[in-house]
This record gives sequence, C-alpha cells and structure tokens, in this order.
Amino acid sequence: MLENWVDEVGERLSLSTADVQVAEILDLAKEAAHNVARPAAPLTTFLVGYAAGLKGGGRDEIATAVGEVLRLIETRPQEPQPDAPTD
Repeated sequence: MLENWVDEVGERLSLSTADVQVAEILDLAKEAAHNVARPAAPLTTFLVGYAAGLKGGGRDEIATAVGEVLRLIETRPQEPQPDAPTD
C-alpha cells in the first residue's frame, strides 16, 4: 500500500518516484520523532527532501541529506522528556 501511495503522490506532483528510499525516510522520521520531538518527523523529512531537491534530487543527494541529519540527531544533546501520566 505504501509503495502505491508514493507512486500516486509522485504522479499527482509530476515526480519520478524511482529514487524514493521509503525505508530510509521512514527510519529518519522515526529517529526525529523519538530523539527530537514527534512533530519533528514530518518537518525533518520535508527539509531533507527540499535540500536534496535543490541539489538535484537524485538517490545520492537524498542519501547525503538523510545521513547528515541522522548524524545531527545522534550528536544532539538529549532533551529531558516529560514524565508520562500515570493512571
């Protein structure tokens, strides 16, 4: 289903989806959500796509942008997380 969705969105936006690295993008979103903040996930993936697109938008540009952001997340100081409410 997810690959079909990517293809549908690509078609609607007149984009080739051949270079879309779904697993890598989802992993990046997970890392941003868990290690930065949940709302960081869509913003981070957007920024990676935007940066890669400005540099040509191919597989190499996407991989480079993903790698840079993952390194940033790994070296970033951890923010204290609020305690989860208890029932």
